[in-house]
Amino acid sequence: MDNDKFIGELKSKLKTIITNSYKDLKPELEKDLNAFLETSREKLERWFTLSASGDITEEELEWLIKSQLDLVTLQTLQTAGISKIRLNTLKNNIAKIIFKVIIELIIPVV
Repeated sequence: MDNDKFIGELKSKLKTIITNSYKDLKPELEKDLNAFLETSREKLERWFTLSASGDITEEELEWLIKSQLDLVTLQTLQTAGISKIRLNTLKNNIAKIIFKVIIELIIPVV
């Protein structure tokens, strides 16, 4: 899978899941996720390639995703007045979604 297709699939799946799970935050969350994906694109592509080739473990991939997400502030959501607890929960859920999408792209669900 080429990197453009990978990022496109990641955006599509994140958008679908976020739309279904966080309807009340959809506009703000989409804006923050797009910013995250743009700033993290290179790293996500590299980690996807390393995961697909078996050069990093699933645990390492999960840790890398969580670390990257910790560096990102969900600025629009903070401005909207979302509590810190809800923001942290949201970040953890986004990290889990990204991890799941990458693993499913590497190992398609039967």
